[in-house]
Amino acid sequence: MAKTMIDIDEDALALAAEVLGTVTKKDTVNAALVEIGMRERRRQARERMRALAADGAFDKALEPGFKEEVWR
Repeated sequence: MAKTMIDIDEDALALAAEVLGTVTKKDTVNAALVEIGMRERRRQARERMRALAADGAFDKALEPGFKEEVWR
């Protein structure tokens, strides 16, 4: 892990700590970085799912008897 000296908005840090449930500055900053990365991964996954849906990838799931066929 790298050490970096930066100026941090204390109000923003306090809000982030409250939202993330963290106590220390280090934990808050690290949790916020992880959270924003995961948020972007979820956004990308939603876009991939939308593209699949637009291409009809899930149309079969709407057909009668699909659930029974899958659970066999």
